[in-house]
Amino acid sequence: MIHMVLSKIMITETSDHQIIVLKEKEGQRSFPIVIGLNEAWAIDRAVKGITTPRPLTHDLIYSVIKELNAGILRVVINDLKNNTFYAKIVLQQNSAIMEIDSRPSDAIALAMQKNTPIFVAKKVLEEVCSSGDNL
Repeated sequence: MIHMVLSKIMITETSDHQIIVLKEKEGQRSFPIVIGLNEAWAIDRAVKGITTPRPLTHDLIYSVIKELNAGILRVVINDLKNNTFYAKIVLQQNSAIMEIDSRPSDAIALAMQKNTPIFVAKKVLEEVCSSGDNL
């Protein structure tokens, strides 16, 4: 697994498709992920530390995880099939480790709330960077 950081959020309110860019923490490779507007706003709010008067979806999910005495260890973009990225949210509750299937945008939105590490599987990074899609 390769440690990544969020390097860009590109929000265009006139489009349904937004872009985030992940970059290697200790390297130069990066790649874009197309996400929805709501997820882009959630990520942007988390990065900027903006709170809302009432919990939104990602806030709610984080609160549920916390109330279950669990924590998010990391998120992992673990696969790429037919130009669609797949991710896992890795939780720990006591000594149990659980992997929850997730869209990358939701996993990253949760990760950004508490500076949770973001990883990408080596095979995924190699595939997107060899295809010429990296930025």
